[in-house]
Amino acid sequence: MVSKLNSSLFGYSRPYTRRVLSFGHPIGGSQFRSKAFQSLNGVIVIGSFSCFLLAMACGFKYVLTESRTIIPNYGIPESADWNGECDYFDGRWVPDESYPLYNSSECPFAEQGFNCLANGRRDRGYLRWRWKPKNCEIPRFNVHAVLEKLRGKRVVFVGDSLSRTQWESMICLLMTGVEDKNSVYEVNGNKISKHIRYLGVRFGSFNFTVEFYRSVFLVQPGSVPKHAPKRVKLALKLDVLDDISKEWIDSDVLIFNSGHWWTPGKLFEMGWYFQVGGKMKLGMPISAGFRIALATWASWIENMVDTNKTRVFFRTFESSHWSDGTRQTCKVTQQPLSKTKGRDRSPFSNMVLNVMKNLSIPVTVLHVTPMGAFRSDAHVGTWSDNPSVPDCGHWCLPGVPDMWNGILFSYLLSQERVSLQ
Repeated sequence: MVSKLNSSLFGYSRPYTRRVLSFGHPIGGSQFRSKAFQSLNGVIVIGSFSCFLLAMACGFKYVLTESRTIIPNYGIPESADWNGECDYFDGRWVPDESYPLYNSSECPFAEQGFNCLANGRRDRGYLRWRWKPKNCEIPRFNVHAVLEKLRGKRVVFVGDSLSRTQWESMICLLMTGVEDKNSVYEVNGNKISKHIRYLGVRFGSFNFTVEFYRSVFLVQPGSVPKHAPKRVKLALKLDVLDDISKEWIDSDVLIFNSGHWWTPGKLFEMGWYFQVGGKMKLGMPISAGFRIALATWASWIENMVDTNKTRVFFRTFESSHWSDGTRQTCKVTQQPLSKTKGRDRSPFSNMVLNVMKNLSIPVTVLHVTPMGAFRSDAHVGTWSDNPSVPDCGHWCLPGVPDMWNGILFSYLLSQERVSLQ
């Protein structure tokens, strides 16, 4: 079309330009009044022709630019990670009036200590925030799709109290889609407890369980060796996985975490010291101990878990917002922070990321550290079952752990879509 337009234009213009531009030849006075008038016509034609070419060029550029804009981008988002999936953990919190997704007071498996509203918190703004990744969306929670996805399955959480919080959050989310609430029950009739080593909730109508195993270090505590110093009350065997690990193997979804107990106050000051190869390592720093424990876990997961059956996740360290280094002062805000102030990074999270990157089997990292760094408004604070002890480490329910589960569900459902393709 362009070539035809050009040829017709140029063909039409050629006789005219030949006549007008022939001002170097003798010209009859009867055709034009003066050479000045002839020259003026020539300038006008040349200028008009140049403007036309310029307009055509701009038009082509506009068309090409617009075509790139209006064609949908079905490629990988700019923030996609190495395996082609969107980076769910690079984003921000946005207000969303459709939250919260459940009422803790109506969920019998929500621990009283995490039910901040029931414990006297009056502001509700902290409940109405949703995590928004930069270049993609976390699918809206579809409880019926998730319940069907988990039908006949076994979901296992392993870790500390933050793992138990996510476990409680998942059960409360899933119960919103169950008509007969009595069909959801703890398999041993146990009440939710901070210290019990095993809790399992069965969804009878869908024939699946959501279980929690308390293993705060992931590795095995042991008795004190002979001739150990008096300050040693318990040995933590860094090269031996927790003896309840045999219970984790036959699962369909397996979610780990560890980190909050790896502090001097919960280790050395309590008389817990590291042991490797049967020998006490009294001078070993906590970071080195955590790294060895992760290596022990990695060896176990590679050799004992069939990842063709089991989808494995490891959640990174969760941000806390203590006002000082003593963990005695806790100021809960009414709005999320606008800046993370360095809380989006953690040496424990970095060690987890490095270990997972070098595994020979697929393990999905739930890198929640940046997400929680903004949420100084969402901690338990003094709205727990023990208000005399402030808490800026755990989260209110409903709250931040619901988004962890939202991302987890997204991974599970996207896996289903891939398998159907």
